[in-house]
Amino acid sequence: MAIEISGRANNSTPIKTPPKSNGVESERKVATTTVTERDDSVALTSATQEIKKTLGASSEAPVDTDRVGSIKKALADGSYSVNAEKVAQKLMQFERLMPQENSA
Repeated sequence: MAIEISGRANNSTPIKTPPKSNGVESERKVATTTVTERDDSVALTSATQEIKKTLGASSEAPVDTDRVGSIKKALADGSYSVNAEKVAQKLMQFERLMPQENSA
């Protein structure tokens, strides 16, 4: 799915700049600049589409407000503990899922 966003600036709107003062009113010249029309567009890559899809799916997931509340309370009073062994196991599991690069 590609998203195209098009914007247009005001079509040929002159912008007047004040003339330099040289003391002679009759010789004043007015400089004008014209704003030109320009079209912009945006296209999403397949990776971006997958991220968008994943974020949409995660936002629909139910939140266990009781669990979130208990963790917030434990963090606030300092009683929350981290199981380092479990964290290490999950990190190693994640690393195995990552594609391996050749370092040679």
